[in-house]
Formats: sequence, C-alpha cells, structure tokens
Amino acid sequence: MPLFPFLPQRWAIAPLLPLLPGLLAAGVAIALLPLTVWQPLEYASSNTLMRLHAHLLRPQWDRRIVVIAIDEASLQQYGRFPWSRTRYQQLLQALAPAVPAGIGFDILFAEADPQDPHLAEACFNSGNVVLAIGADRQGRAINVVPTLAQVTRQGHVYNLPDPDGISRRSWLSINQVPSLAVALLSAEIANRQAAIAMGNLPAAPLPTLPPLHPTEHVVWVNWVDSTDGITTVSFVDVVRGKVDPAVFTDKFVLVGMTATGFDPLLTPFTPKVPTAGVYLHAATLDNLLNHRWLRPLPDWAIWVVLVLVGSLTSVSLHAQTWRQRLLTVIGLVGLWWLVALSLLHLAQIWLAIAAPLGTILLTAMVVQLREQYEKQLLMQLFAKHVAPETAAMLWQRKGEILHDGELKAQELVATVLFVDIRGFTRISEQLPPGELLSWVNRYLDTMTDCIMQHGGVVDKYIGDAIMAVFGVPFPRTTTAEIQQDALNAIAASLEMHQRLQQLNQELAAEGKPTIKIGIGVHTGGVVAGSVGGQRRLNYSVLGDAVNVAARLESLNKEVGDPNPYSLLVTGDTLSCLRQQYRVHCVGHYPLKGREHPALVFAVLGKH
Repeated sequence: MPLFPFLPQRWAIAPLLPLLPGLLAAGVAIALLPLTVWQPLEYASSNTLMRLHAHLLRPQWDRRIVVIAIDEASLQQYGRFPWSRTRYQQLLQALAPAVPAGIGFDILFAEADPQDPHLAEACFNSGNVVLAIGADRQGRAINVVPTLAQVTRQGHVYNLPDPDGISRRSWLSINQVPSLAVALLSAEIANRQAAIAMGNLPAAPLPTLPPLHPTEHVVWVNWVDSTDGITTVSFVDVVRGKVDPAVFTDKFVLVGMTATGFDPLLTPFTPKVPTAGVYLHAATLDNLLNHRWLRPLPDWAIWVVLVLVGSLTSVSLHAQTWRQRLLTVIGLVGLWWLVALSLLHLAQIWLAIAAPLGTILLTAMVVQLREQYEKQLLMQLFAKHVAPETAAMLWQRKGEILHDGELKAQELVATVLFVDIRGFTRISEQLPPGELLSWVNRYLDTMTDCIMQHGGVVDKYIGDAIMAVFGVPFPRTTTAEIQQDALNAIAASLEMHQRLQQLNQELAAEGKPTIKIGIGVHTGGVVAGSVGGQRRLNYSVLGDAVNVAARLESLNKEVGDPNPYSLLVTGDTLSCLRQQYRVHCVGHYPLKGREHPALVFAVLGKH
C-alpha cells in the first residue's frame, strides 16, 4: 500500500517523490514551531553549541573589560552588605591613577546616605562613572539618588532570563534608558570626542553603538566563554592597592556583587551552578565593543531552512539501505552542527539546531516508514543520532608562531635598559675567581629580580652587565602600553638602587667589595626574533634603541651631579613618563651611530 494514497499515481510526480518525506517532515517541524515544542531542545542545544565553540575555537573575552568583584573576601573585610558610600569613594580614589575608560556600578544607590556628597565629588572627578537604575517587582524604576545622578550617567540593569533560567538576552535600551553597558560605552565615546575636539587626543576611530530603538532594543548575548575568562579582581584588593593600576588603564571597569547567593546568573556555561549578574553586563559590553552579539534567524528564514534541510535529507536517503541511511543521518547531523558552529564563529549567526536536526530525524523516520522498515529500526535510528563529525573542527587554522623553525621577526617599540657595575675590572683583581663569581651572581640575581617584578625581560648577561627589554615579546598596540613599559623600566631601575643598598650592607658586613652601578634607558624601535645560527638560537632584540641604551649606561661615568641614581634616559623615554618623575637635563651628548647629539636626562626620583 502506498504511503501517500491521496496522490493519484497517474500524476507526473515521479521526480518529486524523493522529496516528499522531507517536505512532510519539514511541514511537521514548522507546525510545531508556534507550539514551542522545540524551545526546550533549542535552549539545550544552544548551550552545547556555545560550549563546543569555546572548547574547540578558544575565543577570548575582550581584555578591555575588568570586573571588580564584591566577593566573600571583601564582605569578610568590610562587613555585611550594603556598605557605606565611603567604600566606593575609596575605590574610585584607588582607580583614579589608572584612568579607566569607564567605571560602571552594578549596584543600586537608591537611598540617600550622609556620604553622598563625598561620593558625588569622587564620581565627578572620575568623569566616567555610570550608576545602575533598577526595577521593583511591579516594573517601576529604582532611580539613583539625585546627589549622585547629577554627576554621573545612568544605565538600567534589567534582566529577564529565558524559561530555562538562563540569561541570553540583553535590553540595550528600555523607554529611552540605555543599559549599563551602553551607558558606559556612550560615556567613553563622548569623552574621547571631547578630548579630540580640545586637541588632547589625536583623531582616531571611535567605538560605535548599534542604532537603538527608542522604546526597547533587545540583542542576544554571545557568551563566548565561561565567565572565568573575564579579568576579575577583588574589591578589597583594589582598595588596598594590591592590584597593579595598569590592570585598569584604558579599561572598562564593572563593579558588582559576586559573593554566593547575592546576584545569581545562569549562563550556557553555568546552567546549574550560577555565576554573578555583573557578568551579563560584561558580556554585553564585550559584544558591543566587538560587534559580536548573536543574530538569530527570522521566522520565515527558519521555515526556508527546514524545507531545505528536509528536502536534502530526503534526497540523500533515497534508494539506500538502512545501514547507509544510518550513516547518512549521522553525517547530516554532524554537518549541521558544523554549519551552526561555523556561522556562529564567522558571522555570529545563531542557527536553529533542534528543529533542523528534528527535521532530519523526522525525514529519516518517514523514509523508513515508506520503505516499511520495522519500528525498532526507527527507534534505533533516533537513539543513535549523535554528531561525532564535530570533532573535525579541532585546532582549525591556528596561527603559526614559528616560521621555518624560528620565531617570526617583529618590528616593535620597546624600552631597553642597560645596567653595569662601575669599576668591575678593579674589583675583579681583588677577589679570587670563585669568590668573584659568587659575588657577581648575587648581584645579578638581585637586579634580575627587580627587572622581572616590573614586567621586564632579561635579554642577556654581558659579563657584569645586564640588558633588559620592556615591551616584548608581544607588540604594544597603544601609546599607553608603550608609556607603561617606560614607566616599568624606570620603576625597576629605582628598585635596583634600593635593593642594591641592602645588598651592599650585606657585602660590607662580609668584608667584600660594595657595588655601584650605572643605568641607561631608551625607548625606541627594535627588531625582535631568533638570533643565531643553525647550532644555537636565542630570542633577542636588535636595533638603534639597544645601542642608545648601552651608550647611555656608559655615559654615567662622564655625567656629574645631580644624578643620584646613576640613571640616564633620552627624551624619547622622558616623553613616556607622564611627568611622574623629576629629571635633570644633563645636556647633549654624541652617541655612536647617530648624526646629531642626543638630549640626555638624569632621573632624580618620583614627583
């Protein structure tokens, strides 16, 4: 008996017969869409897709986002929540030297506090603070107290999880009120535009925002990875100065509760054990900065997809044995996972998974019924619908670090530091070889520790001299990063002198010669890469900046007072120090390999 008896056999539909099972299956899948039958499966499959994407392709959260967590350690130190406004004032004061791009508080300041004027002053001085607008159970806004609202921007922190409890959507605007993430980015754009207009910043491309709907604008959040990958530091550590201010420089800082039980949030990576609500705003900000929020297909496109999937499946399964059909179904399931994963990675398109896979399986079932296979075979077909082919996406198109067995040469801007012992030849004549080696190693170990603690890389030891580089092996892409390298080099140099005083006390107590050093620091272009031959290779830097730093170190012998730290820098390095150090111009000096004399400065200490 034919499976479709209502179709007259005399009709010229023979070419369409292979498509009929797929079209029927697609029709059933489409009919189930408004009944939300697929919804729980779509939620579950989307969670799996995002976890696969994170595991296989290793996407990274935007490093411009930092979360300051009100965690268990902070609550243990400062007591029960809510806290006095003084705590947040202290936080803003601790963040001020770093000059973050923006500071957003996922905390409600809805009730007046005697310390509000002081906190308002700190917010005004920061110039980039955004405070949260909440909502009560009736949907009424919980606004910021007027004292703080006058000196800050505000953004809502509304969140409506999906029926399975997972937060997948972000309301960029509600009734013309932007979200916390949008308000943060808007504040940064406005501040940059103002700075460019005043000539304080060079003209440069600014971040962009999507056109926001005046009443409500919703986007689907792209959870690129677990929230563990978002840079997070403890509130109490920041206030106590235990966190390097460079962590916050030019970063978007979000302050929120992460202590267990206060502001739970479920994500595709934490569907059962919640993370904290502040990470929803971090994910939204990441998506805005990188324009990578998810783009689900419209309803009509889903219908077209289901019809195409059903038709392709039906044609593929036509005239095959049940074993061949089983392999084909597995292949199609894997292919669909691969397509969904590729579109997610390349275009942030959120492709339906459950309904198409259901269509594939429904098509296979109809084909099996049409061929009058046993029901048990159909059940086995359903039981075995897995996607092993998705493993083929492992380590796809990874960027190569090595080239022909060597590290790629890179042109970059770095700060080079040379430090040498004064009068080493005379001292080496006074000590036996064994004692001399031990004496030098103690010195090198102390100096190396100072360099590495400040982010420097010891390039090489040249007898008693040390060459160190700040700014490798990863090229610096912003002026702030180049400036920070120079600041780190000077900080390391000053610590060298401090540690050297302690070492000299120990050496003097042991009856051994004390040590005096000279330091030269220069910021400029270098070439970094593998240096050597086939038998031995070293990673090193070459270039004019290296020669200048070495010459500066030697100039300490010629430069008189004031030069308390025997630390000389060029104007190139001085321009990176942001007036944080006092210097003395010692004059123009000719440097080997340079046509014109260089202007040299002695560092006198911090302002």
